[in-house]
Amino acid sequence: MTFRRAQGPESAPAQGSASAPAQGAEAGREPEVSRSKSQQAYLWVKERIASQEFTPGYRLVLGTIAGELDMSVVPVREAIRQLEAEGLVMFERNVGARVSMVDDTQYRHSMQALSILEGTATALAARRLTADDVHRARRINDLMVETLDHFDPRAFTRLNQEFHAALFEKCPNPRMLELVHSEWARLGHLRDSTFSFVPGRAAESVREHENILQLIENSAPLGEIEKAARRHRAATLDAYMIHEHPDEALGLPAF
Repeated sequence: MTFRRAQGPESAPAQGSASAPAQGAEAGREPEVSRSKSQQAYLWVKERIASQEFTPGYRLVLGTIAGELDMSVVPVREAIRQLEAEGLVMFERNVGARVSMVDDTQYRHSMQALSILEGTATALAARRLTADDVHRARRINDLMVETLDHFDPRAFTRLNQEFHAALFEKCPNPRMLELVHSEWARLGHLRDSTFSFVPGRAAESVREHENILQLIENSAPLGEIEKAARRHRAATLDAYMIHEHPDEALGLPAF
C-alpha cells in the first residue's frame, strides 16, 4: 500500500495565486527560493519519511540524496544531523544514517502475532511439502548465507520472506494463510528491514532456517516444527528489543 499525502497548498497551488500570501500550515514559511540548501535537503528527506517512502531502517546514503537534489554532500549532512536531533534519523558506526523506528509498538505487535501465525502455518504445511519444496527452500537459504559477507539488509529480508513462503504456502488453512500474508504486508509498511537494526541476527537466522528444514525432512512431530518456527520469528524480535530497548528486553515472554 502506498500512502499519499492529501493535496494541499504546497502540492497543488491554485492558478494565479503564486504571489498570494501563504495560508494555513504554510504561513510563516519562507519561499523555497530563499531556503538554504541544507533546509531544502531537510524538507526533502523529512517529507519522504512522513509519507513512508523512507521506512524505518531505510539507509540514507548522503551521496545519493545529494545527487537527487543536485547539491554537494555537505548540506545533506547538515540536514541529516538536524533530523537526527529530532529523533527521525539515527547514526550508527559502520552503518551510517538510517530512518529511526520512532514508534515501534505496532512493529512489536505484528512480530508477536506473526511468530504464532507463521509457526502454526509452517507446521500445518510440513506434511504437504515435497522433497523439491524443501530443496528450493534450502537453495534460498544458501543464497542468504552468500549475502552475509557483503550484507544488504533489504536483499536479505526479501530472500527471508521467500524462504518462509516456501515452507508455509502449502498450509491447508486458507484463513491462516491470509493472516500470515496480512502481517507480512503490515511489516513491510512499518519498517524497511529488521536486519538494518540488528545485522548480527542474520547469521543466527540462517542457522535456524537449516534446523527447521531438518525437522521437516525428518518428519518431526508437528509441535516441534511449530515451536522451532515460532521461536525463530520471536528471536528476531528479541534481538531487536535487546538492541533498541535493552531495559525492556529482560524477561521477554517465550512466544
